[in-house]
Amino acid sequence: MTHSPIGTTAPASTSASAAPASAAGSPLVEGRGPVSDAVVESLRGGSPPVYLPDSVRAADPWGEDLHLALYLLYELHYRGVEGVDAGREWDPDLLRLRRALEDRFLTALREETADAPGTVDRAFAPLLVEPVDPGDSLSHRLAAEGELWQLREYAALRSLYHLKEADPHAWVIPRLTGRAKAAMVAIEYDEFGAGRADRVHARLFADLMGDLGLDPTYGRYLADAPAPALAVVNLMSLLGLHRALRGALVGHFACVEVTSSPGSRRLARAMRRCGAGPAAEHFYTEHVEADAVHEQVVRHEVIGGLLADEPGLEPDVAFGCAATLLVEDRLAAHLRTAWDQGRSALRGRPGPA
Repeated sequence: MTHSPIGTTAPASTSASAAPASAAGSPLVEGRGPVSDAVVESLRGGSPPVYLPDSVRAADPWGEDLHLALYLLYELHYRGVEGVDAGREWDPDLLRLRRALEDRFLTALREETADAPGTVDRAFAPLLVEPVDPGDSLSHRLAAEGELWQLREYAALRSLYHLKEADPHAWVIPRLTGRAKAAMVAIEYDEFGAGRADRVHARLFADLMGDLGLDPTYGRYLADAPAPALAVVNLMSLLGLHRALRGALVGHFACVEVTSSPGSRRLARAMRRCGAGPAAEHFYTEHVEADAVHEQVVRHEVIGGLLADEPGLEPDVAFGCAATLLVEDRLAAHLRTAWDQGRSALRGRPGPA
C-alpha cells in the first residue's frame, strides 16, 4: 500500500531546514452540523451565533458537530482563527454557547469514567507497568507493523496538538503554588525548548511533519480531523481554561508524561523502520529521555505538591487521568478500525491506493 493523499510539502531530504509552524491562527473550516455551522457563520460574519437551544441539547457529546464547534471556540484563546477579530475571544454570546457545549462534553466524560479509580495511587498504578500506552497499545502496532502512510495520518491528526504542544498546560501555572508551581514551570521550560527556539517541541514536530512530507502550517489538517482526534485536544483546552478543573488538568498532564516515554520509544522505532527521516525520528527520541525525567517530577512534585496544598483535589486528579485514557482509547479505536478496513482514518479521504 502507498500513503493516502493527505498533502505534501518538501521532500524528506529538505526537512532539516523546514520552516517552523506558522504564527497564523487556525483556518476557519466548514461546519459539520447545526451547532458548528452556527459557530462558523458567527465567526465569519462577526454576528452572534444563531442556533436553536435544542440543537445543543441534542448534540452528540462525542460527535463531529459538537467537537468542531468546541475546537473553533477554543482556538480563539490560542492563536485565534484566521480572519476573526481578536476581540471575539471574550464575546459573551460565543462564551455562553461554549459553556453549554462544554457541559455536554464534561457530563459525558464523567459518565464514561464513573467506575474509574478515584485515588491517585489506583489511577496511576496500571500506567507504571508495561505496556504503558494509552490508546490500547497503538504505538505497539505502529512500531511492529505500521506503514508509512499510517504514520503520516497519525502525525497529521496529532499535529492539532503538537503544533501547540504544552500550551494548554501552561494555563494551570498561575493556579498552582509552591512545589507544584515550581515543578510545573521546570517541565514546561523543557517543553518550550529550554530557551532555544529550535528546540521548542512544537518546532520539532513541524520538522517531523517536513520529513513525512506533510504541511506544518498551524491547523492545516483541521478539516481532515474526525471527532475522536478533536476530542483529545478539546479535553486539554476544557481542563486548562477552567480554574475549577485545575486538578483534572494536572491529572491529564501527569498521565501524558507517565505514558510518553515508552510510547515515544516505540514511535521512534516505527519512524526508523519506515525510513521516515531523521527529524521524524528525533521528535520521539527527544521525548524518550525528557519525559522519563518529567514523569518523576510530575508525579512526586506537581501532583505531590498540589495535593499537599489542596488534598481535596485528589478525585479531580484521578478523573483527569481517566478522562485522558478515555479520549485516547476512542482515537486509537477510530484509527485501528479505519486501517483494519484498508481506508484512511482522515475525514473525506479515499483509502490507500
